[in-house]
Amino acid sequence: MGRILAVVRRHDHRLTRRIAAWHHPWIRTALPAVQDAAEHTALWWGAAAVMATTGGRRGRNAAGAGLAAMGLAEALSNTVGKQLVERRRPPKEWIPNAEVEERPTSSSFPSGHTAAAIAFAATVTVVWPPAGAVCVPPALAVALGRVHSGAHYPTDIAAGTFIGLAATALVLTAKHRATERWR
Repeated sequence: MGRILAVVRRHDHRLTRRIAAWHHPWIRTALPAVQDAAEHTALWWGAAAVMATTGGRRGRNAAGAGLAAMGLAEALSNTVGKQLVERRRPPKEWIPNAEVEERPTSSSFPSGHTAAAIAFAATVTVVWPPAGAVCVPPALAVALGRVHSGAHYPTDIAAGTFIGLAATALVLTAKHRATERWR
């Protein structure tokens, strides 16, 4: 088991350095912009407000379910996950961009930003697919941007994605059971 973890860690470190070194101008401008918009989940609250005000009943359902899943994912990742696993952020010398100075000091594992983004986008996609198609690209950009900025390793992103999808499944199951109960 120790050998497997060493191989995973080595590939995780190599991939982190590779993603952080991407220099394409689009990546250097788009990823930080999406990161800033998603800070404190503002992007997802804004998307929910637009869906709720313009999408009728389906928009309100998608917004409510997306926010519920996002909240659950944040609680699971930030309140539970980060307390269970203490992991340092990638070393600053691996990250050749300015964002390296703006990293959080909490545990790197799992990525709470990714968990929240994936939970919101995945839940909205199930409830209202056209809105989900708009939410998924920025959610993926948030996940990628967390590695690019040096805030996380790819395995932190994988764990955040798992938590986000688990939150989606839990919220949608609860929503379905509540709907069935009232029929």
